[in-house]
Amino acid sequence: MASHLDPLEEGEPAEAGPHRSDFDLNPGQAPDTHPLKPAAVLVGLVQRQAGLSVILTRRSDTLRSHTGQIALPGGRRDPGESAWQTALREAEEEIGLHPSFVSLAGLSTPYRTGTGFLITPVVGFVRAGFTLTANPDEVADIFETPFGFLMDPRNHEEHVRELPTGEKRRFYAMTHDDRFIWGATAGMLRALYDRLYGAAVA
Repeated sequence: MASHLDPLEEGEPAEAGPHRSDFDLNPGQAPDTHPLKPAAVLVGLVQRQAGLSVILTRRSDTLRSHTGQIALPGGRRDPGESAWQTALREAEEEIGLHPSFVSLAGLSTPYRTGTGFLITPVVGFVRAGFTLTANPDEVADIFETPFGFLMDPRNHEEHVRELPTGEKRRFYAMTHDDRFIWGATAGMLRALYDRLYGAAVA
C-alpha cells in the first residue's frame, strides 16, 4: 500500500498541485478563490478477523458546521505542524486514539472542500489493544466500516442535492449499515481507491 502513497516527508500540499475536490463532479461550479485552510485527517486502518476496517466518527450534533455528518478523525493544522502530526493529534483529541498505536503508511491525495479547506488524508495502520473515547464536544459516535466495502467501486454512489441557491451539486456517497458516508469523506475515500486500485490521480 505504501508504494501507492506519497511519503510523509512530502511536505505541505500546494494549492496548485494535484488534488481532488468537491468540484470534481461539478465542473461548472467555480471554487472560492480565497486561500485554502490546511487540514488533515487520519485514515486509520484496523486489522480485524474479517479484514481491515476504517475508523470513522459521527460529528456531534452541537457543532456549528457539518453537524451529525460522518467524518474521518481530523481537523485544521496548527502552524508548524506536518499533516501527519495534525492527523495524530486530532485523532487523540477527538477519539482518544494514542499515537503509539498508529504506524503511518503515507499520504493520500489532498482534497479541497467547498468550505475552503485543503485536507491531507494520512493513512496509518492501527494495531490491536487500543481503546477509544469520544470527545463529546466534537464526536457523537465512533464506529468502524470494512475497508473492502469502502474500496469497492460498486458502493460508490453519485448523489445530487439542491443548494439553498437553487444550484445542484453532485457528490459521492457510500451507505453501510444505515450510515450515510458522503461529501468530503466519501470523496477522500474514493480518491484513495483511485490511488490504490483505480485511475491515476488527475
